[in-house]
Amino acid sequence: METMQISWLSLVIWLPIIGGLVVLAVGNEPTRVRWTSLAFAILTFIISLPLIFQFNSDTTAMQFVENYVWSRDLGIGYHLGVDGFSMPFIVLTTFVTILVVIAGWEIIKDRPNQYFAAFLILEGLMNGIFASVDGILFYIFFEAMLIPMFLIIGVWGGPGRITAALKFFLYTFLGSIFLLVALIYLYLQSGNFNILGFQNLEIAESTQKWLFFAFLAGFAVKVPMFPVHTWLPSAHVEAPTGGSVILAAITLKIGGYGFVRFMLPIAPLGAAYFAWLVVALSVIAILYIALVALVQRDMKKMIAYSSISHMGFVTLAFILPVAMLGGGDLDPEAMQMALQGGMMQMISHGLVSAGMFLCIGVLYDRIHSREIADYGGVINAMPVFGAFFIFFAMANSGLPGTSGFIGEFWTILASFHYSVYIALLVALSLILSAAYNLWLTKRVILGDIVHDHVRQMKDINGREWFMLGSLAILVILLGVWPEPIANLMQTTIDGLLVHLTAQF
Repeated sequence: METMQISWLSLVIWLPIIGGLVVLAVGNEPTRVRWTSLAFAILTFIISLPLIFQFNSDTTAMQFVENYVWSRDLGIGYHLGVDGFSMPFIVLTTFVTILVVIAGWEIIKDRPNQYFAAFLILEGLMNGIFASVDGILFYIFFEAMLIPMFLIIGVWGGPGRITAALKFFLYTFLGSIFLLVALIYLYLQSGNFNILGFQNLEIAESTQKWLFFAFLAGFAVKVPMFPVHTWLPSAHVEAPTGGSVILAAITLKIGGYGFVRFMLPIAPLGAAYFAWLVVALSVIAILYIALVALVQRDMKKMIAYSSISHMGFVTLAFILPVAMLGGGDLDPEAMQMALQGGMMQMISHGLVSAGMFLCIGVLYDRIHSREIADYGGVINAMPVFGAFFIFFAMANSGLPGTSGFIGEFWTILASFHYSVYIALLVALSLILSAAYNLWLTKRVILGDIVHDHVRQMKDINGREWFMLGSLAILVILLGVWPEPIANLMQTTIDGLLVHLTAQF
């Protein structure tokens, strides 16, 4: 008798979407809405855990595969699967969604059922992006996630929420049009939309250059890379705390994921030809945007610019292997280190940025201001919170022993093999990162209390303890013991490097 196969990927995609519909149906009674939302978020996280424990890290093949034909004539299918690149982000998404629900527990009083439903539906759609093996399915999830995120910013955001939401939607939507054109071209060459099949096509270098720009347009906006980054600070500032957490922790990672799933394996020669451009834009993002962060007066805007700077490490890390191969440098250890660094940086940033935005949310919930000048000496009134804030600020600076150090360190080491000058410039950003994080900590947390409203602030409660404490544990764990996560990705990274080396 054949054992029934559990469709884990379909469950982590559709359970939260169904949960969102259920939350909409239960009405606006706050207690019922909160507990129903939390139940679906926790259940989805539990269902995602077998993706880790049953994952075989010794194969490059897609795992937990589900493949059903939608249209044989068009070559479209409901094709799901995960590997070492995609699986960690599904688990990260399910975990962060629990924190987002808890963060809005007592704060969201206006239409709470719609608010929590939007996040649950968004969770399912983002899991669909990471699990899709069919190009059209990927594109459907890629576009559909804009709708709940647009509503989260536009309905529950700040005074400038409409402009921020429109900016977010238009930037991402326009970029994804080029992605759709690339997918249609690849379909015409292969007769189907299988992403893995696209990677085995023999495509002329001239065509790969055009494909590279199409993919770059689609994914650079999501990262976001300089100069298409301008939507992110306004989106972060206007979004509610949960929206900022999801944007920083998960949404930006979809752009980096597009590099390793589409750009590098499908158009490696095009990526190598224009590697100098991506390197230049990444270094500008890392250094210039760090300087921009240094002069911000709004805490959220500072951390938003910080995210752009940190994601510059990701784009630099992912382009380094083809840049080295294009220059005739066949150092597998350096290329492997670059890809590992980029992946670890994305996972770490997902945890650290979530912690920073949750900290800012805790402060905003108490006095409804994000202005740095409205604080000072917070640690005197909120000692436990002050300790958490300092910890996440240090992790955001790349302090050794925290997850923030691992990805950046590996990327800098790998960049030395490409260019000593690039490596030195990128290393300079660690000083700038420490500068704006320490400057923020000094003005907000340390010193004497100068405002009466700060003196009256109460320290964090049990709900906030859980949010910040769980993230802090993971940041330390990944910082001192990155091996388990690195091992999950190792074989997939090796497989990509073998594929890339064969193209040059």
